[in-house]
Amino acid sequence: MIIKGGINVCGLTMGVISLESYFPKPAGHIKHPGSFDFPILYKTVKGATIDRLIGERDPELLKPFIEAAQELEREGVKAITGSCGFLALHQKEIADAVDVPVFMSSLIQVPLVSRFLKRDQKVGVVVANSDALSEDHLKGVGITDEAIMVAGMQHQKQFSEVILHGNTDDLDMDLFEEELSSVIQSMLDESPEVGAIVLECTDLSHFAPILQQRFGLPIFDLSSLTRMVAAAVDRQIA
Repeated sequence: MIIKGGINVCGLTMGVISLESYFPKPAGHIKHPGSFDFPILYKTVKGATIDRLIGERDPELLKPFIEAAQELEREGVKAITGSCGFLALHQKEIADAVDVPVFMSSLIQVPLVSRFLKRDQKVGVVVANSDALSEDHLKGVGITDEAIMVAGMQHQKQFSEVILHGNTDDLDMDLFEEELSSVIQSMLDESPEVGAIVLECTDLSHFAPILQQRFGLPIFDLSSLTRMVAAAVDRQIA
């Protein structure tokens, strides 16, 4: 049997381009490797803060993001994702720069989830900052005419202070759950035709099981997408 070489580290399934942030990443988060049953390699882009990506849309970040993807590919990962859903803005450019599958945002699931639903239903999309979400982000991951309802977390006090602005690195998880649940409840009150929810923000993935039980809807997030892609690029022979 011949085993093909040419990579530095063998057995790596997933590579993650990581923003630089220091608040907690609880179980379920893409930056909590214990959440997955396959190996993950992280590449942190120094200076790539949430504010630079979401608030400023700093074009200078694209080059180091591409370099990070290329480094992960050289190390041997079979697919690449990112630690923030707003990387949707750079999906096409990063995918063009490497030869392994790339899915930079949970938002890439929206067209698929839309096809799961009735024609009169919508996909609920929960994002870190709905004010910063643009047509460029949506088009970057192939969202065109899908019926969606977008809700943002930017007006939630703790979420804004800790995750969006980095004023502190500590999280009250009970308060976090309360803030997120209130945003989703308001969205559903306004749009009861929402038939499924996509969590854009990777920092919400921890709560996906709780949200599914509470609201009785399918909940899609980056971590569940990562598991699906991992199963496709690294299939195991039974």
